[in-house]
Amino acid sequence: MSTQINRQHLKELRTKEEQRFLDTHKKSAAAFEDSKKVMHEGVPMSWMAKWPGSHPVFVKEAKGARFTDVDGHTYVDFCLGDTGSMTGHSPDATVAAIREQVGKGITAMLPTEDAAIVSGLLKERFGLPLWQFTVSATDANRHVIRYSRMITGRSKIVVIDCCYHGSVDETFATLDDAGFTVKREGNIGAPVDLAETTRVVEFNDLAAMEKALAHGDVAAILMEPAMTNIGIVLPQDGYLVGVQELAKKYGTYLIIDETHTISVGPGGMTKALGLKPDFLTIGKALAAGIPTGTFGMTQEIADAIKKMVELEIIDLGGIGGTLAGNALSLAAMKATLTEVLTESNFERMIALGNRWCDGIDAAIKEFGLDWHCNRLGARGEYIFKGKQPVTGKEAADSGDFELEQYIHLRLLNDGYLITPFHNMALMCPDSTEVDVDGHTAAFRTMCAELVNG
Repeated sequence: MSTQINRQHLKELRTKEEQRFLDTHKKSAAAFEDSKKVMHEGVPMSWMAKWPGSHPVFVKEAKGARFTDVDGHTYVDFCLGDTGSMTGHSPDATVAAIREQVGKGITAMLPTEDAAIVSGLLKERFGLPLWQFTVSATDANRHVIRYSRMITGRSKIVVIDCCYHGSVDETFATLDDAGFTVKREGNIGAPVDLAETTRVVEFNDLAAMEKALAHGDVAAILMEPAMTNIGIVLPQDGYLVGVQELAKKYGTYLIIDETHTISVGPGGMTKALGLKPDFLTIGKALAAGIPTGTFGMTQEIADAIKKMVELEIIDLGGIGGTLAGNALSLAAMKATLTEVLTESNFERMIALGNRWCDGIDAAIKEFGLDWHCNRLGARGEYIFKGKQPVTGKEAADSGDFELEQYIHLRLLNDGYLITPFHNMALMCPDSTEVDVDGHTAAFRTMCAELVNG
């Protein structure tokens, strides 16, 4: 029989941690009060208000697998900028390349030699022959959707229920109880009815995917090869190959977003599983935190684009960005791909990811909690249901916001930062066994106090 959480005890524990946080973060509190005078919610982006505690901690400096706040506390960072710093904060090789490039020019709207070098490295990793650069993975996803619609002449995009691909309008859709596509809760200022642009299907459901494609109006499928932004949902055997085959059968482009699933290795799940997408998008970690994104495409797609886009108006089609492909980001990408996100570093990171998950599994079993820990290479995450989710809805239903807020705050007070939107941890090349084992001990103590109330 699984252990039940006493909600009154949970409330008391959280009150205790909130006070501990206030007592030890007075400088961050003062910085937050000043920030509220000039920033909405007192933070640079509104979602930062979701961090646990009465205010976010303010970072003074970060290096490797750690950061220090303005109150002088140092934390082991398992969030790592939600993958943006999967390389570790300010890796030496990338910092050296950035310093050198800053003195030689940051952006000029012209290519550097690094552009072709980085494109070649991406081709080796992911298999697609031709590459373009953006400022973010969101931009990359927007661009390939536009190209897909242009080439196919079709209007619809298929996305997975509970997906997230940045601030792409077409992806903020979900299924209602009757199975119809509707806007997701919290979708701010949707420009059109999502049913006009999007068709939503559940992850791991090939029958639903075929039904969605059979209408003949789908330009592209945009999906992660494993869901990560609602929590980790792994593909069942044969699912991804099945989606690939259905895309070809119905003349629909397959877009694989590897922004988070790069955690499984240098070429992400595309390389690991031998996938053959028509487009591949990725951002975040490629430049060690310098804003960048990129998308790869097949030769066939590139040829179609060249035939359909006139040179005279190529700058007016909604594909681009003045800072895209700038010299600084490409220098950072070259150094990161060649010296930081290497095969040997991934081997270490994945081993540590498994060690982190082993510690979570042991505590869950010891205290009889009806929870489950999912693994995705260097990434791990626990959910509050005792079995692995198969769909995004199952992952969403395994959440417990009250419990998450307590656990995240408790671990933060103990010196460990995990991703605020999930119970997710990520390893970087600078993470250590000491970091992981320290978290395991803190997590175990937290579980003991949680169930013994």
